[in-house]
Amino acid sequence: MRRRGIALQLMAILCFSLLDATGKWLNQTVPLMMIVWFRYASATLLVLVMVNPVRHPDVFRSRRPMVQLARAALLVASTFLNFLGLQTLQLADAVSIGFSLPLLVALMAGPFLGEWIGPRRLIAIAVGFLGVLVVTRPGANFQAAMLYNFGATLCYATYSILTRMISAQDSWRTTTLYSAMSGLLLTPLLPGAWVWPANGLVWALLCMTGVFGGIGHWLMILAHQRAPAAILAPFVYTQIIWMTALGLVIFGDIPGPWTLVGGAIVIASGLYLWARERAIRGE
Repeated sequence: MRRRGIALQLMAILCFSLLDATGKWLNQTVPLMMIVWFRYASATLLVLVMVNPVRHPDVFRSRRPMVQLARAALLVASTFLNFLGLQTLQLADAVSIGFSLPLLVALMAGPFLGEWIGPRRLIAIAVGFLGVLVVTRPGANFQAAMLYNFGATLCYATYSILTRMISAQDSWRTTTLYSAMSGLLLTPLLPGAWVWPANGLVWALLCMTGVFGGIGHWLMILAHQRAPAAILAPFVYTQIIWMTALGLVIFGDIPGPWTLVGGAIVIASGLYLWARERAIRGE
């Protein structure tokens, strides 16, 4: 059962990598606003099929609607900033910065959830952010797009905290549906940004953004049903392999040594936090 969970987790990570690669490619052909809107519009259709509101009519009801709306806004902001950063960043650079997510969540869990961390984990977080600085190298190779990606990661970390806060009050169907529908908040802005896609490939890739995102989240839910989160967590870092490979094959990008070194530091820090968490829980 655990092996199936790990396999599903790996497939989910591949879907998220394909989503980022597709978004980066589409940035060259259509406005960013369109990419973000299509990513959630197509995901909404997919999720509606999966959760089946006819069989589950209460799926649209939330006990904490304001928290769900806040989550939705943060998720849209995270996607927008991520795709904005990918306009100029290599996929490997973006994912290395994104690996600071578990560090941010661990840091924010204290004030938001009352899950305070000890000095060892604080040091691990500091080392992890040092790894992010190695990737971005302020004053040497710094790009404004790196701030966009870090902002995207910060938004997603806050989104994750709110998701944990609401998980005991709303069903996974309700939370998944709100997440998918979040991008529809951009619908009033869509006419001003609309450009007709040049060909069928662009249309197909716009729709596939939602498919990659929706299926990725669904596979991750299935993975967590089959294996503990502590077992699945380290496999998130396999994304650096997919992102590097996709960047090389699609865009001809070769990550620099500082990206690899900084990414390794962030990954090591995240793995230490994971191991420390398991030790504290006695797993």
